[in-house]
Amino acid sequence: MALGYLIAQIDVHDPETYAKYTAQTPGIAASYGGKFIVRAGQLETLEGAAAGPRVVVIEFPSYARALEFYNSDEYQAIVGIRQKASTGSAFVVEGAD
Repeated sequence: MALGYLIAQIDVHDPETYAKYTAQTPGIAASYGGKFIVRAGQLETLEGAAAGPRVVVIEFPSYARALEFYNSDEYQAIVGIRQKASTGSAFVVEGAD
């Protein structure tokens, strides 16, 4: 079964509020088998429009588990904190077998 990845490109405009979100996300992700592969860090755009400036990648055991995490009651209870403190995009992609 292919892994699933939740990938987000985030521009934080309220770091204090955003920190309340990031404090809770790892535990919720872990309960769905997720682990952070990328959580911000150094970034250099090589082609196309600049990403980020904050890129996050969370690996899950499957595409379905990544969607279950995002749609879970636990995550939906905090996603509004991120949306209030930042702008960006998030998507789920299936990994290669």
